[in-house]
Amino acid sequence: QVQLLESGGRLVQTGDSLRLSCVVSGRPFSALSMAWFRQAPGNEREYVAAINPSGSSTEYADSVKGRFTISKDNSKNTVYLQLTAVQPEDTAVYYCAAQAAGTWRFVDTWGYWGQGTPVTVSS
Repeated sequence: QVQLLESGGRLVQTGDSLRLSCVVSGRPFSALSMAWFRQAPGNEREYVAAINPSGSSTEYADSVKGRFTISKDNSKNTVYLQLTAVQPEDTAVYYCAAQAAGTWRFVDTWGYWGQGTPVTVSS
């Protein structure tokens, strides 16, 4: 069983930066592809970014490309999401996901999920 614990979400202002973290346990982290999704109130869960097991390959949703960065520290069993130049539309609960079994952009691809960390961007 893989367990994921997100942290780092908070209230920020437009244009600010913050870093989300997700610590993973229960399976060799270096073998896991990882992703971040987000879900705003009343909306479906939305793909944000993903990274391959070694950390050598990443992919981003068009809405965050150039502003967000996903990274993976296999020595700390942790995946990060660096958010910069945040906008009110980035307000959502951010979820960490592990172990993809298909196309990264699809929610159903991922086998394990964390409980989420809320990010609120005020204007």
